[in-house]
Amino acid sequence: MLLRALLKRPSRRAGADIGATYRLPNIDLAHVRRYNAAIGFAGDALPLPFLYLLAQRAQLATMLDRPTPFKIPGLIHVENTLTMHGPIDPARPLAISTEVSMQAPAANGAIHCLLETRAFDGERLAFACSSNYLVRRGSKAEGKSSATATPAGQPLGRWTLARDAGRRYAALSGDWNPIHLWQWSARLMGMRAPIIHGAHSMAKACALLQQASGRTVESVRCRFRSPVALGEELVLIAGGAEGEFAALCKDRVAMEGRAGFA
Repeated sequence: MLLRALLKRPSRRAGADIGATYRLPNIDLAHVRRYNAAIGFAGDALPLPFLYLLAQRAQLATMLDRPTPFKIPGLIHVENTLTMHGPIDPARPLAISTEVSMQAPAANGAIHCLLETRAFDGERLAFACSSNYLVRRGSKAEGKSSATATPAGQPLGRWTLARDAGRRYAALSGDWNPIHLWQWSARLMGMRAPIIHGAHSMAKACALLQQASGRTVESVRCRFRSPVALGEELVLIAGGAEGEFAALCKDRVAMEGRAGFA
């Protein structure tokens, strides 16, 4: 998939909306166990963030199989919403549909694409995922905004990213975006250094929230405020309302969001 993504060129024939549906015969429980061990989820139950891996696989397949007006490598994940609609039986097939739509340019010229994914177990909606990606950066002069206030909540946990964390998570998730892998590949995509996947930070936050609350996270919405370079430390802070959280890196907000519990 990485090779196909690197070789695929933007298409001028791409429509405003792109969509496709794929069938997943079953969920690999061995993969779930490896994921849980790597992220920090207890046991072998299917955790909410694992569903993002299934959604992203369908999203990438859709972008590869359909004409798109942008390059896939180098896309930057800026926001994500993920919801599990009831229990999911790993042995049952899922029909996973994705729609890709280009968003109107922002005031500073930045361009985003929105990927809306739904997975169905027969007629029942099993889970839904909405992913917002930055396709083209805008003007820094016009795009500056006030800094997000640093929360003063209770620390829920911390973790340090290994230098190879991007490659290890890529092997686990299937997301081989060059911005996460090596110094040279990140620079080719316009980044100063390789950064961790936003979905990795989201998953770590969900694992720590479950540990702290003793409850299962069944929905999460988060925004990735600033990239986190490999080798850095993150601290998860609880917000003022139930389920609110922020991940700090070097005293800046790298990610913030809110989780819903079963």
